[in-house]
Amino acid sequence: MELKIRKSGDNYIIDVNGEMDLYNSYKLKELVMKMLEKKVERFIINLENVDYIDSSGIGALIYICSTIKKMGLRLVITNIHGSVKKVIELTKLMGYFPISSNIDEALQRMGS
Repeated sequence: MELKIRKSGDNYIIDVNGEMDLYNSYKLKELVMKMLEKKVERFIINLENVDYIDSSGIGALIYICSTIKKMGLRLVITNIHGSVKKVIELTKLMGYFPISSNIDEALQRMGS
């Protein structure tokens, strides 16, 4: 899994590439925690290039989502598709995560 950060206005877009699994999902958690330390307030997690997620990846997203919500900050998860979408639907988390279908929609939801 590879993580890239890009910025759009006040929003930080984290592009996730590869599989989110037991071996690497902690990297996304660590990255978000470091960004929170640097006072980043608006996150978009782009899963466009993620074709596989396991329970650890879901756990990492839940942890990130709950942490950001508790802090009163903004998060949108975008470009969920294929087997990743199926896993999130099966775990009944579609309503839990703030989800948009693409980056533009996510930026609109962020209000920028």
